[in-house]
Amino acid sequence: MKNKHTKFILCSAAALLLAACAQPRLADKASWRAQTDIGDFAADGRLAVKVNEKGSYANFDWTYQNQVQTINVNTPLGNTLGQLCQDSIGVLAVDSKGKKYQAATAQELSEQLLGFPMPVQYLHVWANGQWVKNAPYQLLPDGRLQQFEWTISRSLNENGTPRILLLESSKLTLRLVFDQMEKTKDANAPAQCAARS
Repeated sequence: MKNKHTKFILCSAAALLLAACAQPRLADKASWRAQTDIGDFAADGRLAVKVNEKGSYANFDWTYQNQVQTINVNTPLGNTLGQLCQDSIGVLAVDSKGKKYQAATAQELSEQLLGFPMPVQYLHVWANGQWVKNAPYQLLPDGRLQQFEWTISRSLNENGTPRILLLESSKLTLRLVFDQMEKTKDANAPAQCAARS
């Protein structure tokens, strides 16, 4: 009797573990749509960048409010490594020592700081399942989007919010794993990057 009870507990635990590890569903071609206005949101999670077989990992906090996009990159302990902010003026990066770097576009700034262009200015569009308007794109049979030399795929939670956003190019791979993404509304949100003041 005791043996049957133990087997039942182990089987139940295994089933719960498998359910907890279940993969989010991969977005299909029909889930992509043309770019429209993106609503304000706040998100956080983990990111990984892989360049030439070398990887870097960090946590992120990401807000998009009043068309100002701010991404804080943090250590696992919560210390800020840097901040990237995009507004109508351009793009601004601040490192952990408070030094500021500026450029007209995110691609210019990432090229300047990292040596390769990162499509930061499009992340909010792709994360929301849209292709960038007025730019060539292609939807692949497996549900991925190709745009600006990037192949983009999304995995979604049951409620339709992104779980994973994966960007791949010939030079690098960027993977964002979302812990949460919620719509926000702040009437007092600034119209420019806070780091500009």
